[in-house]
Amino acid sequence: MYDHLQSIKQRFGIIGNDPKLNRALDKAVRVAPTDITVLITGESGVGKENIPKIIHQNSHRKHGPYFAVNCGAIPEGTIDSELFGHEKGAFTGATGTRKGYFEVADGGTLFLDEVGELPLTTQVRLLRVLENGEFIKVGSSKVQKTDVRIVTATNKNLIQLIEEGKFREDLFYRLNTVEIELPPLRERQGDIHLLFRKFASDFAQKYGKPAIRLTPEAIAVLESYEWPGNIRQLRNVVEEISVMEEKRLIDGETLKKYLPNYRQKLPSVIPHESAHFDFNKDREVLYKLIFDLKKEIDHLKEQVHLQQNTPMRLHETTVAPKSKQIDDGVEIIYPGETSMNPANHNFSNHPPIINLRQAEEESLSLQDKEIDLIKKALEKHHGKRKKAAEELGISERTLYRKIKQYNL
Repeated sequence: MYDHLQSIKQRFGIIGNDPKLNRALDKAVRVAPTDITVLITGESGVGKENIPKIIHQNSHRKHGPYFAVNCGAIPEGTIDSELFGHEKGAFTGATGTRKGYFEVADGGTLFLDEVGELPLTTQVRLLRVLENGEFIKVGSSKVQKTDVRIVTATNKNLIQLIEEGKFREDLFYRLNTVEIELPPLRERQGDIHLLFRKFASDFAQKYGKPAIRLTPEAIAVLESYEWPGNIRQLRNVVEEISVMEEKRLIDGETLKKYLPNYRQKLPSVIPHESAHFDFNKDREVLYKLIFDLKKEIDHLKEQVHLQQNTPMRLHETTVAPKSKQIDDGVEIIYPGETSMNPANHNFSNHPPIINLRQAEEESLSLQDKEIDLIKKALEKHHGKRKKAAEELGISERTLYRKIKQYNL
Protein backbone atom coordinates (compact mmCIF):
# COMPACT_ATOMS: atom_id res chain seq x y z
CA MET A 1 0.00 0.00 0.00
CA TYR A 2 2.85 2.39 0.79
CA ASP A 3 4.30 2.14 -2.73
CA HIS A 4 0.87 2.68 -4.22
CA LEU A 5 0.30 5.81 -2.12
CA GLN A 6 3.72 7.16 -3.09
CA SER A 7 2.85 6.80 -6.76
CA ILE A 8 -0.45 8.62 -6.12
CA LYS A 9 1.41 11.46 -4.37
CA GLN A 10 3.92 11.81 -7.19
CA ARG A 11 1.22 11.79 -9.83
CA PHE A 12 -0.87 14.49 -8.18
CA GLY A 13 1.95 16.52 -6.60
CA ILE A 14 1.05 15.75 -3.00
CA ILE A 15 3.80 16.29 -0.41
CA GLY A 16 3.86 14.69 3.03
CA ASN A 17 3.86 11.44 4.99
CA ASP A 18 1.48 12.29 7.80
CA PRO A 19 -0.64 9.26 8.83
CA LYS A 20 -3.89 11.27 8.62
CA LEU A 21 -3.01 12.38 5.10
CA ASN A 22 -2.14 8.81 4.09
CA ARG A 23 -5.43 7.60 5.55
CA ALA A 24 -7.40 10.12 3.48
CA LEU A 25 -5.55 9.15 0.27
CA ASP A 26 -6.07 5.46 0.97
CA LYS A 27 -9.82 5.98 1.43
CA ALA A 28 -9.96 7.91 -1.86
CA VAL A 29 -8.29 5.07 -3.73
CA ARG A 30 -10.55 2.46 -2.10
CA VAL A 31 -13.84 4.20 -3.00
CA ALA A 32 -12.70 5.19 -6.50
CA PRO A 33 -13.83 1.99 -8.32
CA THR A 34 -17.38 2.41 -6.98
CA ASP A 35 -20.01 5.08 -7.70
CA ILE A 36 -20.53 5.79 -4.02
CA THR A 37 -20.97 9.47 -3.09
CA VAL A 38 -18.07 11.03 -1.19
CA LEU A 39 -17.99 14.08 1.08
CA ILE A 40 -14.57 15.67 1.57
CA THR A 41 -14.21 17.77 4.72
CA GLY A 42 -11.44 19.97 6.01
CA GLU A 43 -10.47 23.58 6.54
CA SER A 44 -9.95 25.99 3.69
CA GLY A 45 -6.57 25.56 2.00
CA VAL A 46 -5.85 21.94 2.98
CA GLY A 47 -5.93 20.66 -0.61
CA LYS A 48 -9.42 19.13 -0.83
CA GLU A 49 -9.45 19.62 -4.61
CA ASN A 50 -6.90 16.81 -5.08
CA ILE A 51 -9.16 14.07 -3.67
CA PRO A 52 -11.88 14.13 -6.39
CA LYS A 53 -9.15 14.05 -9.07
CA ILE A 54 -7.66 10.95 -7.46
CA ILE A 55 -11.11 9.34 -7.28
CA HIS A 56 -11.88 10.15 -10.92
CA GLN A 57 -8.54 8.96 -12.30
CA ASN A 58 -8.77 5.66 -10.40
CA SER A 59 -12.38 4.92 -11.40
CA HIS A 60 -14.01 3.35 -14.46
CA ARG A 61 -15.06 6.90 -15.41
CA LYS A 62 -11.50 8.11 -15.94
CA HIS A 63 -12.03 8.42 -19.70
CA GLY A 64 -15.21 10.44 -19.13
CA PRO A 65 -15.47 14.18 -18.43
CA TYR A 66 -14.44 15.71 -15.11
CA PHE A 67 -15.79 19.07 -13.94
CA ALA A 68 -15.09 20.99 -10.74
CA VAL A 69 -17.70 23.57 -9.72
CA ASN A 70 -17.22 26.07 -6.89
CA CYS A 71 -20.77 26.46 -5.58
CA GLY A 72 -19.80 29.44 -3.44
CA ALA A 73 -18.57 31.42 -6.45
CA ILE A 74 -21.83 31.22 -8.43
CA PRO A 75 -24.60 33.75 -7.63
CA GLU A 76 -27.71 32.24 -6.10
CA GLY A 77 -29.87 33.45 -8.98
CA THR A 78 -27.89 31.52 -11.60
CA ILE A 79 -26.73 28.40 -9.73
CA ASP A 80 -29.66 26.26 -10.98
CA SER A 81 -28.95 27.29 -14.57
CA GLU A 82 -25.24 26.49 -14.17
CA LEU A 83 -25.87 23.04 -12.73
CA PHE A 84 -28.97 21.92 -14.59
CA GLY A 85 -29.09 24.16 -17.67
CA HIS A 86 -31.96 26.30 -18.96
CA GLU A 87 -34.32 26.66 -21.89
CA LYS A 88 -34.49 29.66 -24.18
CA GLY A 89 -36.58 32.43 -22.60
CA ALA A 90 -36.55 30.80 -19.16
CA PHE A 91 -35.51 34.14 -17.66
CA THR A 92 -34.29 37.55 -18.75
CA GLY A 93 -31.07 37.10 -20.70
CA ALA A 94 -31.71 33.46 -21.59
CA THR A 95 -31.33 33.98 -25.34
CA GLY A 96 -30.78 30.30 -26.07
CA THR A 97 -30.85 26.81 -24.63
CA ARG A 98 -27.90 25.99 -22.38
CA LYS A 99 -26.60 22.70 -21.05
CA GLY A 100 -25.77 22.49 -17.36
CA TYR A 101 -22.92 20.62 -15.67
CA PHE A 102 -25.07 17.58 -14.92
CA GLU A 103 -25.75 17.20 -18.62
CA VAL A 104 -22.23 17.78 -19.98
CA ALA A 105 -20.64 15.64 -17.23
CA ASP A 106 -22.78 12.62 -18.18
CA GLY A 107 -20.65 9.49 -17.88
CA GLY A 108 -18.00 11.27 -15.82
CA THR A 109 -17.41 12.89 -12.43
CA LEU A 110 -18.77 16.17 -11.08
CA PHE A 111 -17.00 17.76 -8.12
CA LEU A 112 -19.13 20.25 -6.17
CA ASP A 113 -16.85 22.32 -3.95
CA GLU A 114 -18.29 24.39 -1.07
CA VAL A 115 -21.54 22.41 -1.27
CA GLY A 116 -22.67 24.04 1.99
CA GLU A 117 -23.21 27.28 0.03
CA LEU A 118 -26.01 25.81 -2.11
CA PRO A 119 -29.42 27.47 -1.60
CA LEU A 120 -32.22 25.24 -0.31
CA THR A 121 -34.09 25.19 -3.64
CA THR A 122 -30.98 23.91 -5.40
CA GLN A 123 -30.47 21.32 -2.68
CA VAL A 124 -33.88 19.84 -3.54
CA ARG A 125 -32.86 19.50 -7.20
CA LEU A 126 -29.53 17.94 -6.23
CA LEU A 127 -31.27 15.42 -3.98
CA ARG A 128 -33.42 14.28 -6.91
CA VAL A 129 -30.33 13.70 -9.06
CA LEU A 130 -28.73 11.65 -6.30
CA GLU A 131 -31.85 9.55 -5.77
CA ASN A 132 -32.78 8.67 -9.36
CA GLY A 133 -30.41 10.46 -11.72
CA GLU A 134 -33.13 12.84 -12.97
CA PHE A 135 -33.14 16.61 -13.41
CA ILE A 136 -35.17 19.28 -15.15
CA LYS A 137 -33.71 22.33 -16.87
CA VAL A 138 -34.80 25.76 -15.70
CA GLY A 139 -37.86 26.76 -17.71
CA SER A 140 -38.54 23.21 -18.92
CA SER A 141 -40.98 20.47 -17.91
CA LYS A 142 -39.05 17.65 -19.54
CA VAL A 143 -37.29 15.21 -17.22
CA GLN A 144 -33.76 14.29 -18.30
CA LYS A 145 -31.50 11.48 -17.09
CA THR A 146 -27.82 11.70 -16.27
CA ASP A 147 -25.17 9.24 -15.14
CA VAL A 148 -22.76 11.29 -13.03
CA ARG A 149 -20.49 10.39 -10.12
CA ILE A 150 -20.88 13.16 -7.54
CA VAL A 151 -18.09 14.14 -5.15
CA THR A 152 -18.63 17.09 -2.80
CA ALA A 153 -16.48 19.10 -0.41
CA THR A 154 -17.05 21.63 2.35
CA ASN A 155 -15.10 23.57 4.94
CA LYS A 156 -18.25 24.23 6.95
CA ASN A 157 -19.97 22.25 9.68
CA LEU A 158 -22.97 20.82 7.81
CA ILE A 159 -24.52 19.49 11.03
CA GLN A 160 -24.65 23.04 12.36
CA LEU A 161 -26.13 24.28 9.07
CA ILE A 162 -28.83 21.61 9.39
CA GLU A 163 -29.67 22.83 12.90
CA GLU A 164 -29.89 26.39 11.54
CA GLY A 165 -32.22 25.28 8.75
CA LYS A 166 -29.71 26.12 6.02
CA PHE A 167 -28.96 22.59 4.81
CA ARG A 168 -31.25 19.63 4.22
CA GLU A 169 -30.68 16.68 6.52
CA ASP A 170 -31.74 14.12 3.90
CA LEU A 171 -29.27 15.59 1.41
CA PHE A 172 -26.48 15.47 3.99
CA TYR A 173 -26.91 11.73 4.50
CA ARG A 174 -26.98 11.12 0.74
CA LEU A 175 -23.75 13.08 0.25
CA ASN A 176 -22.00 11.71 3.33
CA THR A 177 -22.00 8.01 2.43
CA VAL A 178 -18.21 8.10 2.78
CA GLU A 179 -16.45 11.02 4.46
CA ILE A 180 -12.82 11.78 3.74
CA GLU A 181 -11.34 14.29 6.18
CA LEU A 182 -8.13 16.11 5.34
CA PRO A 183 -6.13 17.28 8.38
CA PRO A 184 -5.14 20.94 8.80
CA LEU A 185 -1.49 21.80 8.27
CA ARG A 186 -0.89 22.47 11.98
CA GLU A 187 -1.64 18.78 12.64
CA ARG A 188 0.94 17.73 10.02
CA GLN A 189 3.93 19.26 11.73
CA GLY A 190 6.40 16.84 10.16
CA ASP A 191 5.23 17.81 6.66
CA ILE A 192 5.47 21.59 7.01
CA HIS A 193 9.19 21.89 6.25
CA LEU A 194 8.89 19.40 3.36
CA LEU A 195 6.19 21.57 1.79
CA PHE A 196 8.27 24.70 2.40
CA ARG A 197 11.26 23.23 0.54
CA LYS A 198 9.06 22.08 -2.34
CA PHE A 199 7.52 25.53 -2.75
CA ALA A 200 10.93 27.20 -2.38
CA SER A 201 12.27 25.05 -5.23
CA ASP A 202 9.26 25.83 -7.43
CA PHE A 203 9.57 29.58 -6.96
CA ALA A 204 13.35 29.50 -7.43
CA GLN A 205 12.75 28.10 -10.90
CA LYS A 206 9.90 30.50 -11.59
CA TYR A 207 11.82 33.67 -10.65
CA GLY A 208 15.32 32.55 -11.60
CA LYS A 209 16.78 32.88 -8.11
CA PRO A 210 18.47 30.44 -5.72
CA ALA A 211 15.99 28.66 -3.46
CA ILE A 212 15.51 30.15 -0.02
CA ARG A 213 16.55 28.05 3.00
CA LEU A 214 15.79 28.24 6.70
CA THR A 215 18.02 28.30 9.76
CA PRO A 216 17.20 25.78 12.54
CA GLU A 217 15.61 28.64 14.49
CA ALA A 218 13.43 29.53 11.49
CA ILE A 219 12.38 25.88 11.06
CA ALA A 220 11.18 25.89 14.68
CA VAL A 221 9.21 29.07 14.02
CA LEU A 222 7.76 27.56 10.84
CA GLU A 223 6.56 24.41 12.61
CA SER A 224 5.17 26.22 15.67
CA TYR A 225 2.95 28.56 13.64
CA GLU A 226 -0.78 27.76 13.54
CA TRP A 227 -1.18 28.20 9.73
CA PRO A 228 -4.86 29.25 9.70
CA GLY A 229 -4.74 29.36 5.88
CA ASN A 230 -3.07 25.92 5.74
CA ILE A 231 -1.13 24.86 2.61
CA ARG A 232 -2.43 27.76 0.53
CA GLN A 233 -1.09 30.24 3.09
CA LEU A 234 2.26 28.45 3.32
CA ARG A 235 2.67 28.59 -0.45
CA ASN A 236 1.91 32.32 -0.51
CA VAL A 237 4.38 33.00 2.32
CA VAL A 238 7.16 31.10 0.53
CA GLU A 239 6.49 32.99 -2.71
CA GLU A 240 6.53 36.36 -0.94
CA ILE A 241 9.80 35.63 0.84
CA SER A 242 11.36 34.30 -2.37
CA VAL A 243 10.62 37.60 -4.11
CA MET A 244 11.12 40.14 -1.31
CA GLU A 245 14.24 38.89 0.51
CA GLU A 246 17.68 39.36 -1.01
CA LYS A 247 19.35 36.90 1.33
CA ARG A 248 18.64 33.24 0.67
CA LEU A 249 19.15 31.97 4.22
CA ILE A 250 16.16 33.06 6.29
CA ASP A 251 16.42 33.34 10.07
CA GLY A 252 13.60 33.14 12.60
CA GLU A 253 13.07 36.88 13.08
CA THR A 254 12.88 37.45 9.33
CA LEU A 255 10.37 34.64 8.92
CA LYS A 256 8.12 36.00 11.68
CA LYS A 257 7.62 39.21 9.69
CA TYR A 258 5.74 37.17 7.08
CA LEU A 259 3.55 35.25 9.55
CA PRO A 260 0.42 37.24 10.55
CA ASN A 261 -0.42 37.19 14.28
CA TYR A 262 2.57 34.99 15.08
CA ARG A 263 3.01 34.46 18.79
CA GLN A 264 5.21 32.01 20.60
CA LYS A 265 3.39 29.39 22.65
CA LEU A 266 4.10 30.39 26.27
CA PRO A 267 2.39 29.58 29.59
CA SER A 268 -0.48 31.90 30.43
CA VAL A 269 0.44 34.79 32.73
CA ILE A 270 -1.58 37.46 34.51
CA PRO A 271 -1.30 40.67 32.44
CA HIS A 272 0.15 43.81 33.99
CA GLU A 273 -2.41 46.41 35.07
CA SER A 274 -1.28 48.76 32.36
CA ALA A 275 -1.25 46.07 29.68
CA HIS A 276 -4.01 45.94 27.08
CA PHE A 277 -6.30 42.97 27.77
CA ASP A 278 -6.62 40.68 24.74
CA PHE A 279 -9.43 38.15 25.04
CA ASN A 280 -8.06 35.94 22.27
CA LYS A 281 -4.74 35.61 24.07
CA ASP A 282 -6.18 35.00 27.53
CA ARG A 283 -9.42 33.18 26.75
CA GLU A 284 -8.00 29.90 28.11
CA VAL A 285 -7.67 31.52 31.54
CA LEU A 286 -11.24 32.82 31.36
CA TYR A 287 -12.63 29.46 30.27
CA LYS A 288 -10.95 27.63 33.14
CA LEU A 289 -12.05 30.30 35.62
CA ILE A 290 -15.70 29.99 34.60
CA PHE A 291 -15.60 26.19 34.69
CA ASP A 292 -13.99 26.27 38.14
CA LEU A 293 -16.62 28.71 39.44
CA LYS A 294 -19.40 26.51 38.10
CA LYS A 295 -17.83 23.47 39.76
CA GLU A 296 -17.56 25.28 43.10
CA ILE A 297 -21.22 26.35 43.01
CA ASP A 298 -22.34 22.83 42.17
CA HIS A 299 -20.31 21.53 45.12
CA LEU A 300 -21.79 24.20 47.38
CA LYS A 301 -25.34 23.20 46.40
CA GLU A 302 -24.59 19.56 47.17
CA GLN A 303 -23.26 20.42 50.63
CA VAL A 304 -26.25 22.63 51.43
CA HIS A 305 -28.64 19.94 50.24
CA LEU A 306 -27.02 17.44 52.63
CA GLN A 307 -27.24 19.88 55.55
CA GLN A 308 -30.89 20.71 54.91
CA ASN A 309 -31.84 17.04 54.95
CA THR A 310 -30.24 16.17 58.30
CA PRO A 311 -32.65 15.21 61.19
CA MET A 312 -31.33 18.13 63.23
CA ARG A 313 -33.08 20.62 60.96
CA LEU A 314 -36.48 18.99 61.36
CA HIS A 315 -36.68 19.71 65.10
CA GLU A 316 -35.31 23.25 65.18
CA THR A 317 -38.54 25.06 64.35
CA THR A 318 -39.62 26.45 67.71
CA VAL A 319 -37.77 29.73 67.39
CA ALA A 320 -38.04 32.00 64.35
CA PRO A 321 -34.75 32.12 62.51
CA LYS A 322 -32.71 35.26 62.34
CA SER A 323 -30.53 36.31 59.45
CA LYS A 324 -27.40 38.19 58.72
CA GLN A 325 -26.01 39.55 55.42
CA ILE A 326 -22.42 38.76 54.64
CA ASP A 327 -20.11 39.58 51.75
CA ASP A 328 -21.18 38.94 48.14
CA GLY A 329 -24.89 39.15 49.06
CA VAL A 330 -25.21 35.53 50.25
CA GLU A 331 -27.59 35.30 53.22
CA ILE A 332 -26.72 32.96 56.12
CA ILE A 333 -29.60 31.91 58.41
CA TYR A 334 -28.77 30.61 61.90
CA PRO A 335 -31.54 28.27 63.17
CA GLY A 336 -32.81 28.95 66.68
CA GLU A 337 -31.02 32.31 67.05
CA THR A 338 -32.71 34.28 69.83
CA SER A 339 -30.64 37.42 69.69
CA MET A 340 -29.67 39.78 66.91
CA ASN A 341 -26.15 39.42 68.21
CA PRO A 342 -24.63 36.25 66.73
CA ALA A 343 -22.12 36.18 69.57
CA ASN A 344 -24.91 35.05 71.90
CA HIS A 345 -25.45 31.87 69.97
CA ASN A 346 -23.44 28.66 70.02
CA PHE A 347 -22.87 27.91 66.34
CA SER A 348 -20.78 24.83 66.89
CA ASN A 349 -23.87 22.63 67.18
CA HIS A 350 -25.86 24.33 64.46
CA PRO A 351 -24.13 24.62 61.10
CA PRO A 352 -25.51 27.49 59.03
CA ILE A 353 -28.01 27.07 56.19
CA ILE A 354 -27.11 29.07 53.10
CA ASN A 355 -29.91 30.76 51.14
CA LEU A 356 -29.81 29.22 47.65
CA ARG A 357 -31.80 31.89 45.81
CA GLN A 358 -28.83 33.95 44.74
CA ALA A 359 -26.55 30.92 44.45
CA GLU A 360 -29.00 29.30 42.04
CA GLU A 361 -29.22 32.51 39.99
CA GLU A 362 -25.44 32.60 39.77
CA SER A 363 -25.40 28.91 38.86
CA LEU A 364 -27.90 29.40 36.02
CA SER A 365 -25.98 32.40 34.75
CA LEU A 366 -22.71 30.47 34.71
CA GLN A 367 -24.44 27.49 33.11
CA ASP A 368 -25.60 29.72 30.24
CA LYS A 369 -22.06 31.01 29.83
CA GLU A 370 -20.72 27.47 29.90
CA ILE A 371 -23.15 26.34 27.17
CA ASP A 372 -22.31 29.40 25.08
CA LEU A 373 -18.55 28.79 25.38
CA ILE A 374 -18.92 25.11 24.46
CA LYS A 375 -21.00 26.01 21.39
CA LYS A 376 -18.47 28.62 20.27
CA ALA A 377 -15.54 26.24 20.73
CA LEU A 378 -17.30 23.47 18.76
CA GLU A 379 -18.23 25.93 16.02
CA LYS A 380 -14.68 27.27 15.79
CA HIS A 381 -13.24 23.79 15.40
CA HIS A 382 -16.00 22.52 13.09
CA GLY A 383 -17.42 20.05 15.59
CA LYS A 384 -14.09 18.41 16.47
CA ARG A 385 -14.40 17.63 20.18
CA LYS A 386 -10.69 17.08 20.76
CA LYS A 387 -9.69 20.53 19.51
CA ALA A 388 -12.69 22.16 21.23
CA ALA A 389 -11.72 20.52 24.53
CA GLU A 390 -8.16 21.81 24.18
CA GLU A 391 -9.53 25.28 23.49
CA LEU A 392 -11.69 25.15 26.63
CA GLY A 393 -8.92 23.71 28.79
CA ILE A 394 -10.86 20.57 29.73
CA SER A 395 -10.56 16.90 28.80
CA GLU A 396 -12.37 15.50 25.78
CA ARG A 397 -14.26 13.14 28.10
CA THR A 398 -15.50 16.06 30.19
CA LEU A 399 -16.58 17.91 27.05
CA TYR A 400 -18.47 14.84 25.82
CA ARG A 401 -20.27 14.64 29.17
CA LYS A 402 -21.16 18.33 28.99
CA ILE A 403 -22.53 17.91 25.44
CA LYS A 404 -24.79 15.09 26.65
CA GLN A 405 -25.75 17.02 29.79
CA TYR A 406 -26.88 20.10 27.86
CA ASN A 407 -28.17 18.12 24.85
CA LEU A 408 -25.98 20.10 22.45
